Amino acid sequence: MTTLLTGAAGFIGFHLGVALAERGLPVLAVDSINDYYDPALKRARLAVLARYPNLRFMQMDVSDPACIEYLLDYRPGITSVLHLAAQAGVRYSLENPQAYIDANITGQLNMLEMARRLPALDSFVYASSSSVYGGNVKQPFAESDPVDHPQSVYGTTKRSGELLAYNYGHLYGLPTVGLRFFTVYGPAQRPEMAIHKFTDLLVRGEAIPLFGDGASQRDYTFIDDIIDGVVATLDLAPPFEILNLGGAETTALSDLVNWLASELEVEPRIEYLPDQPGDVPITYADVSKANALVGYSPKVPIREGLKRFVDWYRDQQV
Repeated sequence: MTTLLTGAAGFIGFHLGVALAERGLPVLAVDSINDYYDPALKRARLAVLARYPNLRFMQMDVSDPACIEYLLDYRPGITSVLHLAAQAGVRYSLENPQAYIDANITGQLNMLEMARRLPALDSFVYASSSSVYGGNVKQPFAESDPVDHPQSVYGTTKRSGELLAYNYGHLYGLPTVGLRFFTVYGPAQRPEMAIHKFTDLLVRGEAIPLFGDGASQRDYTFIDDIIDGVVATLDLAPPFEILNLGGAETTALSDLVNWLASELEVEPRIEYLPDQPGDVPITYADVSKANALVGYSPKVPIREGLKRFVDWYRDQQV
């Protein structure tokens, strides 16, 4: 009756590990602890997870087939899989595409292969991304929309992971649920993500680099809403399903900067830069399907979420 959680030292994985452990569920947590960003932050998250006696951590890379064989030895206890391990970041995928192929495609394949060999699997839930929608002009983005033209290597690898899951559902009846996350933010998020990065710069009085004119829009989703959505999907066991998990509202980049500056009580300075390759003008989630199937309903609006993030950020500086 154990839940296998991959990517446990990551931003979403950490919060999910806490949520599962606090519910008293046995959790086997794994992570490679790579150096995409400072591993010290990942180890700090793991130190928090280590406080829970019902959570066991093992360091391993799911893109390594040997890791999968090791996990299969543990198989009598694994009844559900939450596969969040991935190489994140749209822009970095232009610099190091091989890292995305290894983590997001090979890693997904390995986990699906392992899952189909488990004797008592109830659910296989994995992280996809809003990046699969690419430059979709229909708004809001629905799961039924075409996703044939992702704008980045990252988006392509996430779409490839969905297609692999479809194959395993079709061929083996594996109950997979792919969750398309929309710009997740909140306490303990990655330091290179916009909200964290902008906060650092604003506090130091440095200019905010904005790619484009600041009019691009994102559907920002607070971490607590995401965790509620992920946990709810554990009871959903179809042969193949995909759900959007988003905030169901959009925020312009320029507004995001101004609202953060207001929370920090500083005056922002902006450095306008050319558009970045791989960026899209808007992301916007239609969450009606997730609401119908698992009762998902985002509760934290962006202004409240930014306040909570800034409160956490200030606590870290003490």
